[in-house]
Amino acid sequence: MHILISNDDGYRAPGINALAAAMRRFGRVTIVAPDHNHSGASNSLTLNRPLTVEHMPGTDLYVLSGTPSDCVHVAMTGLLDEKPDLVVSGINCGANMGDDTMYSGTVAAAIEGYLFGVPAIAFSQIDKGWAELDSAAKIAETVVERFLERRSQQGPVLLNVNMPNMPYGAIAGIRATRLGRRQSAEPVIPEMSPRGFPIYWLGAAGKPADAAEGTDFWATSHGYVSVTPLQVDLTNHQQVSAAEHWVGGALGASSGSNGKL
Repeated sequence: MHILISNDDGYRAPGINALAAAMRRFGRVTIVAPDHNHSGASNSLTLNRPLTVEHMPGTDLYVLSGTPSDCVHVAMTGLLDEKPDLVVSGINCGANMGDDTMYSGTVAAAIEGYLFGVPAIAFSQIDKGWAELDSAAKIAETVVERFLERRSQQGPVLLNVNMPNMPYGAIAGIRATRLGRRQSAEPVIPEMSPRGFPIYWLGAAGKPADAAEGTDFWATSHGYVSVTPLQVDLTNHQQVSAAEHWVGGALGASSGSNGKL
């Protein structure tokens, strides 16, 4: 078993070190992590400059000058001598639930592995500060162990795991969930730079809007670990017919417009 590990908090983050220690019981581990924090990087790839990779001597750690997606992409397309059996990302300092998954570099690293056909799991603690990190690492170990033992379907799987910052023995259990939804983000915070021009800090993420039972928000707020299966198909299949009605026949020979708008 070969496990590739990345994150978005950077290679120095306590979370990735705890996750790597937990994963070593399953086999070989390779860590490819960003050289600094890339929280909120989403699925971005670096296309406007080359990337550097530094192997830390005597370790299984490679430090890359790019995003979380870059880390997994470079590992898959040239750095590793073989495709890993599993990609894990995290442990993130803060929740990645609901709409967070669209922005999360932690989830993006897992998605990149999934796009290369490898099962992938993203792990996050719901509160910042690394409290109960040992518990989170043990939960990650439990989730991976159960997944490897019980997975029956072939092909890649993409899971998003959020863990309460609680002692391992106090966790209520593990729930399979769907993504909830947040309210719109808080307004930006305007300031003036020392050079006299306006700058803006993004406001805080919105509070949960859909935290009904069955969502990741509900599970974690009730002491459960949330495990959400994700997919990357963004198509709204229910609106394909409606879209055809809106735009169908607008161009081409069948439109009767002779190509004129």
